[in-house]
Amino acid sequence: MPRSLVKRLTAFLVAVAVPLAVCALLTPIRATLSQTNVALILMLVVAAVAALGHRWVAVLTALSAAAWFIFFFTTPYESFIRFKNADDIVTAGLLLVVGLAVSQLARRYTRERTIATTLQHSLLPRVLPDTSAVRPAFRYVPAEAEVGGDWFDVIPLPGFRTALVVGDVAGHGLGSAVTMGRLRTAVRNFSTLDLPPDELLARLDDVVNQMDMEVGDSEEGTVTATCLYAIYDPVSCSCTMARAGHFPPALVYPDGRGEIVDLPAGPPLGVGGLHFQAVERKLPVDTQLVLYTDGLIHNRHRDIETGLKLLCDTLSRVGLDPEKTCEMILEAVLPARSVDDAALLVARTRAFPRDGIAEWDIPAIPAAVPALRAEVLAKLADWNLEETAFATELILSELATNAIRYGTPPVHLRLLRDTSLVVEVSDSSSTSPHLRYATAVDEGGRGIFIVAQLAERWGTRFTPTGKIVWAEQPAPSVSVVPVLALVP
Repeated sequence: MPRSLVKRLTAFLVAVAVPLAVCALLTPIRATLSQTNVALILMLVVAAVAALGHRWVAVLTALSAAAWFIFFFTTPYESFIRFKNADDIVTAGLLLVVGLAVSQLARRYTRERTIATTLQHSLLPRVLPDTSAVRPAFRYVPAEAEVGGDWFDVIPLPGFRTALVVGDVAGHGLGSAVTMGRLRTAVRNFSTLDLPPDELLARLDDVVNQMDMEVGDSEEGTVTATCLYAIYDPVSCSCTMARAGHFPPALVYPDGRGEIVDLPAGPPLGVGGLHFQAVERKLPVDTQLVLYTDGLIHNRHRDIETGLKLLCDTLSRVGLDPEKTCEMILEAVLPARSVDDAALLVARTRAFPRDGIAEWDIPAIPAAVPALRAEVLAKLADWNLEETAFATELILSELATNAIRYGTPPVHLRLLRDTSLVVEVSDSSSTSPHLRYATAVDEGGRGIFIVAQLAERWGTRFTPTGKIVWAEQPAPSVSVVPVLALVP
């Protein structure tokens, strides 16, 4: 027998049998119950079935409840069509109408919740990238009632760095899920600009202000959200963090110590005009960064201080596996019946292998470039990357020449080899090169165009001391799985 037919037959039997069983149980005490009491009890039964989201089952249950009510409590054990008075008919009709109304309301609520839940799950990442910088793990626990606006993300950045993000949109329902998706998309777009955390939050704050202007004075109200953005660099083993009204991150050191990072709070997103402050921390290898939302820490029965203390106590007992860390935190810290959703992101840091880094200081004279090319080619041979030598030589020549000619000393070159080969040329100026499409008669303007054609991607990253122009290309002789991924 087909499964769909079995499910329909089962639902039909439930719709008929459940009201019958309730009426049979109430029959011995019907002398002590008024018809109104019985009708209310049967209405609750219809509402419970309607909450399951099956509309036709709810309608059938309402019809069944009305029929059994007439049989047991109006004209006991007589014909269904012989009524003693008009009140019996009115009561049964009222029961049927109310049951149908409840089923319709339950169907609408279930439909909206299903749409919001599906939308939210489609906007959240399903698989996190296992980068050279961190080994991540996550958990998302939806609220029992309505869906919320919590989100998280792990974003690979140039130079083998990784951005870690958690955020929370105030409120529940479909609107919060849509706003969450817009903010997560905005964060991903801003991350392509390679902005530091404080500047990225400032731009995200402008986005929220624009959302408020779009909403205007409508019933939707203003958008309120919080966010925490962190960038971890495996080369320097440093993590730069900033937050906008969000809970501070936690750290679990390799020796088992846990702490809450003393990070300036900053205003929530949407306030506008206020400053976000970033903090940089050096982290030992195998340190775990713990990012979370408010649904994990507190609810109506527990204040924030108690939740944070419970989190710190739990962190002192976790190991080095991010997956197990997530499980232990949820088991020990997550409230039993939370009215808010909770997002948890744990990332174990890694260090970039020192034998995959090569650096040179470049004299600020064009004549230094040929000798530099020879040293770089020798290094590529040591790395077994001869296949990339031609492209790397052209990329290096263009970037180094541009830095010497248009930049400001000191000029520095760095090669990073892992799953790909990255060429970085830094100088002290803040002028950024732009891609031009030179015409046939132009004598210059083709350098960055050549770099863009040879590299998989390229860009500019501004630093407190100047800028870094980088280009990334595949490294065919390097294993796709980083060496650090094999470390337990």
